[in-house]
Amino acid sequence: MIFSAPYREHYKSTFWLAYPVVLSQLGHILVSVADSVMAGRIGTLQLAAASLGNSIFTIVLVFGLGISFSITPMVARADGRKNYTRIALALTNGWFLNTIMGILLFLAFWALSPLIAYLNQPEDVVRLAIPYVNILFLSMVPLMMFQAFKQFAEGLSLTKQSMYISIFANVLNVGLNYVLIYGKLGFPALGLNGAAWATLISRVVMALMMAGFVFLAPRFARYRRYLRWQHLSWTHMRRMLKVGFPISLQMIFEMGAFSFSAVMIGWLGARDLAAHQIALNVASVTYMMASGISAAATIRVGKLRGAGDAHGVHMAGYSSLIMGALFMATSAVLIILCKDLIPEFYVKDPAVQSLAAQLLIIAAIFQLSDGVQVVGLGALRGLEDVRVPSMISLFSYWLIALPVGYALGFWIGLGALGIWLGLFTGLTIAAVLLFFRFRKFSPQ
Repeated sequence: MIFSAPYREHYKSTFWLAYPVVLSQLGHILVSVADSVMAGRIGTLQLAAASLGNSIFTIVLVFGLGISFSITPMVARADGRKNYTRIALALTNGWFLNTIMGILLFLAFWALSPLIAYLNQPEDVVRLAIPYVNILFLSMVPLMMFQAFKQFAEGLSLTKQSMYISIFANVLNVGLNYVLIYGKLGFPALGLNGAAWATLISRVVMALMMAGFVFLAPRFARYRRYLRWQHLSWTHMRRMLKVGFPISLQMIFEMGAFSFSAVMIGWLGARDLAAHQIALNVASVTYMMASGISAAATIRVGKLRGAGDAHGVHMAGYSSLIMGALFMATSAVLIILCKDLIPEFYVKDPAVQSLAAQLLIIAAIFQLSDGVQVVGLGALRGLEDVRVPSMISLFSYWLIALPVGYALGFWIGLGALGIWLGLFTGLTIAAVLLFFRFRKFSPQ
């Protein structure tokens, strides 16, 4: 049945929407991957500091992304109804809301960054992590501007442009990393901070390029006339927050669990934290790629819902779940095959490489659960069902994953392996609950 002609049509439609989003979403995580790989070449302390800094920044990042994700289902639903005025107002108010949120997130977490010293992490790691993460916090401002235009375009099923921009920005980021980390072309060697400055610059470029596309492309002419101060509406922004804030909470509950797991692993030492960063980088890459399928599910479910096609909603959601599961199963096989090779790209320390290879096996095992839960979330967002999924994430990660991981890691004595087994448990529970949640709202 899942290979029948109707499903194949949905696979095709979802694929052509998803692959540009996959590459675009991959761009966000490849920034931290590039930072970690190139920082690891300096030393284990720098890699551990990048792990701690990126774990903290991830919480800020996903909160901002969650707010911006509210734009896509609203635009997709309005597009399904051919309501062009509503689409234009989503652009105006979404851009303004995102920009304000980016500024507030930067200011709030820059002020709070000294508290990192109280997380009981190695002193040398904290000393390197604080200035690094402060620069990353500043990059939230251009990133949120980019997200506003990106999510608007994706709501209209225009996904390729942000893909091209993200690819360009990643190439730029890697080049700037080389120049600024190691001090090439006459620039001073900034070490780990050079990676953060490279990220900031590349995100400014991303924002400018995406804004240029929306402001200059003829296809958006009908919406640009609404980009005026008088069209700002607290009613529209409040609705976006009503959808976006639960998405942010859900993402914080999930990513925050991974970030806090880094804090727990930091209690074990810098080598354990460095190994954790390697495994987490790999898992994050596959997760962000699956989240591209999730974003396509949001677009297609939202648009079909707006058009009143209940059967299409069902087919679009289930075909996306199947695609996500198949993709992550393939990723699991590749991770297991390359578990000993991957750590060599990050660090030269044999102890770190050995532990990272063990963690990668667990990362491979939870790929299927991770794929089902992230695509399930995307399909539910297309239905604007966001509150219950956020509660599912709170339950799965903070009431199950972290306590189980702490018990296995510290009481049973499995260390980092135990903490990762706890994460696997939480992901699996979340996947099952989200699948049945979508099934409830999308009967055959």
